[in-house]
Amino acid sequence: MKIAVAALLTGSAAAFVPAPVGKVVTSLNGDARSPDGLGVDPGPLDLFDPLGLMEDTEGFARRRAVEIKHGRIAMAAFIGMMVQELGITFPGSLDLAGEVPFSSVLDDGMGFAALGHVPALGLAQIALFGFLAETVAMPAGQYTGGPQNLPAGYDGSPPFIPGGYPGQIEDADARDRALNVEIQNGRGAMLGVTGCMMHSMLDSCDHHFFYPITHN
Repeated sequence: MKIAVAALLTGSAAAFVPAPVGKVVTSLNGDARSPDGLGVDPGPLDLFDPLGLMEDTEGFARRRAVEIKHGRIAMAAFIGMMVQELGITFPGSLDLAGEVPFSSVLDDGMGFAALGHVPALGLAQIALFGFLAETVAMPAGQYTGGPQNLPAGYDGSPPFIPGGYPGQIEDADARDRALNVEIQNGRGAMLGVTGCMMHSMLDSCDHHFFYPITHN
């Protein structure tokens, strides 16, 4: 009788023990609420999608790639603004005549004011570079995911523009974390660059980051 009671107690207790869950090994193994498992803010915003764009699963991969691409550009721009504020610019001039030195671009501040000091031919070169990047190197209209089929991965244009991610992270969890960090940093950089450009226009001053250092 005692053996029967013990067996019953053991069986009932086992019912409350969670069954072991096998770890899914995939290329992306993040938050299941996001179509690609990425982009969910670990902070108070959590899953922030007020426009419901994630419901369009067919176009989601392209929009994610565009977001990451813009974030990368913004991160580079953010670093560039900080470096230039310290007075570090390219030597030489923007034009062949030598009449527009690089340092003169920041005479009236950064952001929109700086664009006014760039010669028309320089602005045309920037526009041409962006056009080639969007249509040849990283065509957003024909997004494929690249050789590794990862967010913001592109096939490239061999032999000049390699495709995919160099130095691929094999561990799925580490790769997801790295991609999430890039997305979050890119979002912060996009907001930061926009804020700095507006700040430069609103109060007519050219300082954002290193002002306490450069003016003391």
